[in-house]
Formats: sequence, C-alpha cells, structure tokens
Amino acid sequence: MATLKAVRGTRDLLPPETELWNRIEATARAVFARYNFGEIRTPVFEDTALFSRSVGEETDIVSKEMYTWEDRARAQSEKSQSLTLRPENTAGVVRAYIEHKLGETGQLQKLYYIGPQFRRERPQKGRYRQFWQIGAEVIGPPSSGSESPLRDAEVLEMLATLLDELGITGWTLELNSVGSSADRERYNAVLRAALVEVAPKMCVDCQRRAVTNPLRVLDCKVPEDQPIIATLPVIADSLDEDSRAHFAAVTTALNAAGVAYNLNRHLVRGLDYYTRTTFEFTHGGLGAQNALLGGGRYDGLSESIGGPKAPGIGFAMGLDRLVLTLQAQESVESSAAPEKIHAYIAPLGESLNAAALTLARELRRAGLRIDLGDGGFRLKKSLETADKMARRIVILGEDELRSGILTVKDFASGTQTKVPRAELARVLAEPSGR
Repeated sequence: MATLKAVRGTRDLLPPETELWNRIEATARAVFARYNFGEIRTPVFEDTALFSRSVGEETDIVSKEMYTWEDRARAQSEKSQSLTLRPENTAGVVRAYIEHKLGETGQLQKLYYIGPQFRRERPQKGRYRQFWQIGAEVIGPPSSGSESPLRDAEVLEMLATLLDELGITGWTLELNSVGSSADRERYNAVLRAALVEVAPKMCVDCQRRAVTNPLRVLDCKVPEDQPIIATLPVIADSLDEDSRAHFAAVTTALNAAGVAYNLNRHLVRGLDYYTRTTFEFTHGGLGAQNALLGGGRYDGLSESIGGPKAPGIGFAMGLDRLVLTLQAQESVESSAAPEKIHAYIAPLGESLNAAALTLARELRRAGLRIDLGDGGFRLKKSLETADKMARRIVILGEDELRSGILTVKDFASGTQTKVPRAELARVLAEPSGR
C-alpha cells in the first residue's frame, strides 16, 4: 500500500519552523492593535460569484486558479450552488462588511485577518496551493473619511513599521496610481492600441490579455516580456485631475512621515477591483518573484457585489515569503531556533508520576515552560532527553517528595543544587548558567 503524503502544493509546518511563524503573527497582531485594527475571520469558502464579480472574470485567479465545485442540492426545493475556496480575502471581508451592515455605524472599519487562501497554480519555492496570508482592510462610508489619501499613507506607514519590527531589512516600497474606473477605460484604449504590434512577441498569456484585459499585461512576471512592457504607455498619462491630486496627497504624507518609496509607473497588481493607489513591498532576497506583500485602494468594490458605496484600501502579505526572507537574514535565522524550556521534571519511579504532574502544574501556572518525563525512564535517559530541550532538570525522588527540597541540575553550568519547593519557580525563571 502506497504511503499517503500531503497533496501537491500543500505542506506540513513543523516545529521549530512554526516558532518563526508564530513570532511573525504575534508581531503583526501587536502592530495592528496599535493602529486600532480588529480581527475578522471569514469562511474559507464563499459563493463563486463573489470572486468572479469582484476579482474579475479575466484575471488569472478567476479564469485558471480557483478551486470551485458545485454544492449539490439536498432537497428538491433547494438549488445547487457553486462554491469556491477563497483565493484571496478582501472580497470576503467586503462581503461581511455588507452582510453585517457595518457601514450603518458611520464609523471607519479597520479589520485584519490571518488565515489560509487557495489557488491552483504551479507550486514553487515560496508559492503553494494552500498558502497563508496576513492582511488588513480599511473600509467605510465616505462620511467616515474612507476616501482620504491619508488612509492610504497610514496603511503604508503601518506596513513599513511592521516590516521593520519583524527585522526585515532592505525592503522597497513600489508605488503607483491606477486612477479611477474612467481613467482606466481611457488607458485601456491607449494600451490596447500599443499592444497590437508587440503582443505577438510576448508570452501566450499576454497575447490573450492584450485582447481581453490589456491592463493585466503589465502584471506579467515573464522575464523575457519585461523589456517590451517597459516601452508601453504608462497610466499616469491618463489620470484625471482628481486622481493626480489624490496620489500627490499620498506621496506628500509619506514624505512627511519619512517612508521611502519608488514610483513604479507600470505597477497595476493582479486584481480588477483596484483603484487609485496600488503598491508592493519587494525584497531582493526573494529572486524574480520578489513581492513580500501588496495591495491597493478599491473604491468601487462594495458596489460591484451589491453593497453601498464604501471606499476602502487593503493589503495582503504571504507568510511563506516573510519566513523565507527572515530565514535568509542570518541575524534573524539564529533567533528562529527554538528557545529551550525552563525545566524538565524527572520522577524517579512510576509511583511518583502523579506527584510529578502536580509539580508540573504548579510551575506551569507560574508561567514557566515545563516538560514532564515518566517514572518508567532510567535517570540517564531523562538526563539525555532534558539536555536537548531544557535549561534545567528537576529530579523528583522519594526523598525530594518527603522533604520538599528538589534536586535541580543546570545544564549550562553543570551544577546541581537543592531548591525548596517554594523557591523552585523563582529559581527556574532565572537565566541558566549561574
């Protein structure tokens, strides 16, 4: 019988790697809290129409990458429904915003999420079919200030802060404006005309996009197509006065806050709902696929899925990319190694197992990280096991149980001392090697 393995494009995350994942998530939650974001958790599958209407029928995500199935009706009175594992989370957050009438509060909604997304694409380093994202959305009625360029700048400044606090160095913020829907309509006409002669020289996908959705050509990652893309007209020349003023206000605020950026006039991102500000944070350590995270403004997304006017801006970052970047930095890679626990408790005999569990409970409730051996182990085995995972070993024999004086060995210093039970938690919390 063949051994069952994880499905292609998925993987198991195991200790000690998960320590780094947890640290990234904890840092993100802490930063988001300082900027007054609250967590939202949406279902991992949604009605397929949510993504086709928001992300765009002609995007690669909708046309080629979604995991979609027909959910059969369970009764004659019911209709079957097309469902899709979420390929991204912004559409689900906006759907929740509409469904729960969050706009009726009149307040700006600042929401973040951490969870898995799913896309059927070719697996490669840092890119999986089930992948984890951290993202956030700022959305609300126009009266809440959701259209303000200050919101864009605040999100970008927060992301710069998050990357710095994660210890990621050498990142670059790529920034552009894709304008309003009217701006894009004008630009699409200009771009379509420019692509007539050069599209046949590009990849098969770009040849198709040149006809169905010219803007997507600019999102192509094929290296051979980049010189051609560099010669194409830029959307900045098609922006109206309002879009220019909005983008100027964003860059002015970033300049004031000291957040560095590069103007990238061909940056459009891969989703049709983006308007005005679009951005990516990139890192040279990731190779050709160098985006750490990306996002943009989506002022018409709510209306496109049947909701009220609710301008917004958001982003998503792939945890796999962040982990790869951090592991590539030697100073952070060393900190990703699992820290040794405070102590390992070794009962000397099976009759002491219950007493050892009671002691472990006391120490854990004091906030210490404790692992528990078994009285059936020989002391040599307990010492070898403890040395691999713990700073100290606490030996619990009949004499120790009777007297309340525990034997503690510190592996760093090699010393063995007697510690009263009442003092044990304090001693174990001290740095080892003393």
